[in-house]
Amino acid sequence: MIVDSLKNLEKYVVLNPLYKDVVEFIKNNDLNALPEGKTFIKGDDLFVNIQIAKGKTRDEAVMETHNKMIDIQLPLDVEEEYGYIVREDLPEAEYNAEKDITKYPNVKALCYVKAKPGMFCIFDTQDGHAPCVAPTAIKKAIFKVKA
Repeated sequence: MIVDSLKNLEKYVVLNPLYKDVVEFIKNNDLNALPEGKTFIKGDDLFVNIQIAKGKTRDEAVMETHNKMIDIQLPLDVEEEYGYIVREDLPEAEYNAEKDITKYPNVKALCYVKAKPGMFCIFDTQDGHAPCVAPTAIKKAIFKVKA
């Protein structure tokens, strides 16, 4: 997991060749002006999903992992908190290949981090994360990047 200011995102392009395209997309587009739903940037390898997610309590937030895609999550209007646990500490659970997600509804986070608008969180395939912890709905951008 990486949490940082959006102005530093370019420093992470060495981690995945598609991160460069994420940086360019953010520079050339107003994420707040994009419609809800998916905008494909490089086919199924890279897209952004703009959504308004229901805010959840720490107890309501569900831990998840992905096998094929990395999440780069950016809260756009309010601060968002994310639960975290390393994937190797998660129990066996059913993987949904169509949605590239494994959910762990009875697992609590090891720790929590906060990101405010202007920040981002990268959750790689080894990162269990419980998003959307906030007292209100959250407008957010989730970049899905092929791992």
